[in-house]
Amino acid sequence: MSEGVEAPPILILLVDEQSLFRDAVRTVLDGEPDMRVVGEAREGREAVREAERLRPDVVLLTSVQLDTDAVQTTRLIKQRVPDCLVLVLGLAEDDPVTLVRALEAGAAGCLPWDCPLDQLLAATRAVRQAQTVIPDRMLRPLIDELITRRRRHGEALRRVKYLTRRERLVLVLLTEGAGKDAIARALFISPETARTHIHNVLRKLAVHSRLEAAAFVIQSGIKDELTERTSA
Repeated sequence: MSEGVEAPPILILLVDEQSLFRDAVRTVLDGEPDMRVVGEAREGREAVREAERLRPDVVLLTSVQLDTDAVQTTRLIKQRVPDCLVLVLGLAEDDPVTLVRALEAGAAGCLPWDCPLDQLLAATRAVRQAQTVIPDRMLRPLIDELITRRRRHGEALRRVKYLTRRERLVLVLLTEGAGKDAIARALFISPETARTHIHNVLRKLAVHSRLEAAAFVIQSGIKDELTERTSA
């Protein structure tokens, strides 16, 4: 950049259901020479529409949404406006699961409710500079959750290893919400044979129901790998 040429301001979209909060934060942000609020939204669906229309650099998104959660809103914004950066506000320190989900959805950073305004300003500038923002006090729970997930993932793959290819197909269909009759139609087998396969899947995974089997796959994060192994 040539000397004397100022960088363009960071364009910001505010998302919160409370107008009082939006007004207060907007006053602070607009008072910064390198920031400009270009729009506001009250809830997730509106946030996605406004992000598509305004193409902001950063979306400041509170974790409480009227119609959808912040994770889903983040995912939709990143799908439709990939260059837009999402900073999620208001995550609880004792909720590392949601923190991981937000980061997986594409959030560039997360801040707790009680963060001071100067930290919010610094975080907004940091994500614009391609930095991931996570307060130090949220890192330990985050690391613990990631370790737990990795352990759960490995244990899940160990159990799935004992399934036959047909049983893996059944498990994939269970994860997609299919029942006995739907599985029978999809695999061109009788309902009785489908019932037997389901029973074997539950026994080998050490779970007690089809719903628990589906939850086992989703919560352990092995669905993609299971699908790949099934189609191989």
